[in-house]
Order: sequence, then structure tokens, then C-alpha cells
Amino acid sequence: MSERRLRRGSALLAAAAALAAILAPAHSHDQGGRSQTKPAEQHDHQRDHQATADHPFDDVEKWVRIFEAPERAAWQKPAEIPGALGVEPGMAVADIGAGTGYFGPHFSRAVGPEGVVYAVDLEPKMVAYMEERFRKEGLSNVRPQLGAADDPKLPQAGLDLIFLCDTYHHVSGRVEYIAKLGRALKSGGRVAIVDYHKRELPVGPPPEHKLAREQVISEFAEAGWVMTGERDLLPYQYVLIFAPR
Repeated sequence: MSERRLRRGSALLAAAAALAAILAPAHSHDQGGRSQTKPAEQHDHQRDHQATADHPFDDVEKWVRIFEAPERAAWQKPAEIPGALGVEPGMAVADIGAGTGYFGPHFSRAVGPEGVVYAVDLEPKMVAYMEERFRKEGLSNVRPQLGAADDPKLPQAGLDLIFLCDTYHHVSGRVEYIAKLGRALKSGGRVAIVDYHKRELPVGPPPEHKLAREQVISEFAEAGWVMTGERDLLPYQYVLIFAPR
């Protein structure tokens, strides 16, 4: 059954769609239309390309199955991310492009009851899903909220850490966007970028849809920021930490 076509996805929604393509099992079909699973290493780049352009998000249950796939944890290491980024009790953290809230429970535990996590996404149904999810899980310190393509709508000077996973390479006008992130940081606050290495990998979009680590560093430098750290944690993604000068 065909899905209703939603409005053109914005940059951050495209990031969520790209991640969906990454995690979805690759399939081919024989002449009888039967689905045949390919090895995970043999990713369908055409499918990835389509996902980064325009994708419906009205079937939330479908995207939950994809984003929350158990095999993702083996290479994404969500439980290790908060500690690697220095998240501590009482901090305020924003997860931009949060999708189904995949990182929410991990950041919630790290900041504790005195801290807060803003889970930002552009799709209203995803935000509604996160609201229900975190209510059921009793994570009162996680606040799902709707953002905009050109504005994460974060509290001014209110955050210790802003986190973007597999999202930054889909942001348009990135240097200007970095400035908006900076206005949301407290003194001493940081931005963490997790994104794919620009080479062939068993997961992720094709190389032409990726940003090289060096380009990310260059763009933050153009915006007047400095790289304050890097974590060698993930097998397929770089983890870069930046702060305003």
C-alpha cells in the first residue's frame, strides 16, 4: 500500500530519513515478488539516496521498528555516548534530530533528576510519539519539542551540551546554523557532532552524501569556533566536540 506523501522534508527530517535507510534491512525481490534479505554489508545505495531526498513519516510504528533496531546499538553505542561527552548530573542537554528518542533514556540517566534533556525533531508525529514514550518510561526530565529546519528553538544560554547524531550533514546553511546553536549555550557549553566518515562503510549513506571530518572542523572554524575534543569511540562515525571562541 502506498503511503501519503508528506510535505518536502527539511534538512533535519532528511537526516532522520537517512538513518532510517541505514538501519532498514536491505531487500531485493525475485520475479515472483518474494523478499530476499541481502547481507548487511551490501547496502542499497539507491535506497539510501531516495531516503535522503523525500520520505513520508506518517507511519510512526514503521520508523520505530527501524530507528530502534537492536543491531544498531552494536555500532552506535548509545549507552556510552553521554559519558564520552562528559555529561554529568544536573546538566541541560539538547538532542537535535531526536527521531523516536533513541538517545533520550541514556541522556536522561546521565543528567539525573536535576538535569533536563530537550529532544528536538521536525516531525510532529515523532514529537508526539516521544511525549508518550517518555511518559510511559517515567522520564520526566526529557522534554520533546518541535523544532524548525533553520532554528532548533532552544532556550537562550540554557544548555551545557547540544548533540547532533547523523544530522549535521543534512543541515542547510550550516555556518549560520552554528551561530544559532552558540546562542543556546551556557558559558562553557559545547556542541558534539557525530556523523559518518566519508568513505565506503557497511552502514550509512553513500560517500557523496557524507561530510568529511575535516570539512566539519573547517565549517566550525569559519563560524569562529574551536574543536576542543574528539572521541575515538565509534567504528563508523567521528565524534567531534566544539566550543565558541
